[in-house]
Amino acid sequence: MAFVRGLDRAVIDEVQRVPDVLLAIKQSVDEDPRPGRFLLTGSANLLTIRTIHESLAGRVEVIPLYPLGRSERLRSRAPQFISKVFQGQLPSAAESLSGDDLLQLVTAGGYPDAIKRRTERRRHEWYRAYVTSIVERDIPEIAVIEGRDQIPRLLDICARFAGQLTNLSEIGRAIGRDHKTVGQYLRVLEQIYLVQAVLPWSRNELSRLVKTPKLHFIDSGLLTALRGYSTARLRSDRGLVGPLLESFVFSELLKEVAWAKERVSIFHYRDKDQLEVDFVLENSAGQIVGIEVKAASSVAQRDFGGLQRVATAAGSAFVQGILLYHGEQTLSFGRNLRAVPLATLWA
Repeated sequence: MAFVRGLDRAVIDEVQRVPDVLLAIKQSVDEDPRPGRFLLTGSANLLTIRTIHESLAGRVEVIPLYPLGRSERLRSRAPQFISKVFQGQLPSAAESLSGDDLLQLVTAGGYPDAIKRRTERRRHEWYRAYVTSIVERDIPEIAVIEGRDQIPRLLDICARFAGQLTNLSEIGRAIGRDHKTVGQYLRVLEQIYLVQAVLPWSRNELSRLVKTPKLHFIDSGLLTALRGYSTARLRSDRGLVGPLLESFVFSELLKEVAWAKERVSIFHYRDKDQLEVDFVLENSAGQIVGIEVKAASSVAQRDFGGLQRVATAAGSAFVQGILLYHGEQTLSFGRNLRAVPLATLWA
């Protein structure tokens, strides 16, 4: 209490390590409610940490801080992609990407310390050390879980399931745990912003809660390191690039949704005919934008099957369907359906 009473404004890093300070901050804020007096940062979602009993409800705004986006690395203005697509428009591509440019972008990820590494091997070593640090330091602070030493193995398994429907039983068999324990592990990994479950989209909002979500990594560099892929291997086997590129696009969308002026939610779509759309964006007005990702420089009409199905399901709420691909031209494939250069995403 005395420490906080002596502060007018302060930045407190890794605040989850001193949970008792939050009660003092609550009292201080109630006495002096000027906004912005305290900036609290940490390695996990403050509201989900088991040792924190004071939520600061009504007194705090939570802002997730994700790895750097492509626009930030280019030091350009905040992208306008999200706002434009819900207006039925598209910005021009921010840059032209060669095949190697794209691979470097996707495999590097967005963590500043990883990006600084000059070689691929050092970057992978940094990511592995980062995971070890999280397991040994951060996870014990936010949860009591049995078999914490299984987390690195779990992450390796999850890396193989990235972009797929989450099968807790199958993941559990790989690490010798039941599906309930795996579910607990994954919730912890979400709390520390390594992975995120993406719910399925449907017109019935209740069914979103009971159908199977997809598992996505928040950073494509971490996913690349966990899979152990080198750029040379990806260059020779382009079929391996797809899940990494999907993770990269998900990460970019997460950041842009956080910057957007209106609330936008990210879903995925899959129906009984196995037609899929990687990402379905829905804004607070109920408008729908579908986004499909393809790691190729050419597209065909058949690539729009999932987007056409979402357009039919959404009806008048459907604004447009976008297929992001590794090309340089924006091409029309029917009403409100377009193939768009990937770099449009951060324009």
